[in-house]
Amino acid sequence: MTQIDFYVLDEGSRGNRFTLTCRLCEKIYHQGRRILIHTESEDETRHMERLLWTFRQGSFVPHGIAEHCDHRVTPVIISHQQEAGEEQDVLINLGREVPNFFSRFQRVAEIIDQEPPVVTAGRERFKFYRDRGYPLNKHDIR
Repeated sequence: MTQIDFYVLDEGSRGNRFTLTCRLCEKIYHQGRRILIHTESEDETRHMERLLWTFRQGSFVPHGIAEHCDHRVTPVIISHQQEAGEEQDVLINLGREVPNFFSRFQRVAEIIDQEPPVVTAGRERFKFYRDRGYPLNKHDIR
């Protein structure tokens, strides 16, 4: 069964959910895992792609936008499409909804900052997973 982890930034934390996603991607990538970052829109996809290049001096996380990269050799894929291709390892969801393909992944990371619409949508996704019996973990990020 898919493991669901909620990463919740507290009000005093530095950065936002996009910055946290970069930090999480770096850690997961160094564990040798593949990642699909699911965004809400094309603008968010482009923002996430740019941020992965610049979020931390000296960091390198090989990544690409789904429509423009070779999935066989790119360990971090960013997409706002409603499909996951062949990916099935780690899904980082930045979208408002639960992606319809989430259950094929071993692990789902839901990233929540303190923006009111993000918090509200995150609570709905939490209920969705809980009501279906998925194992849930919550990580408070300071």
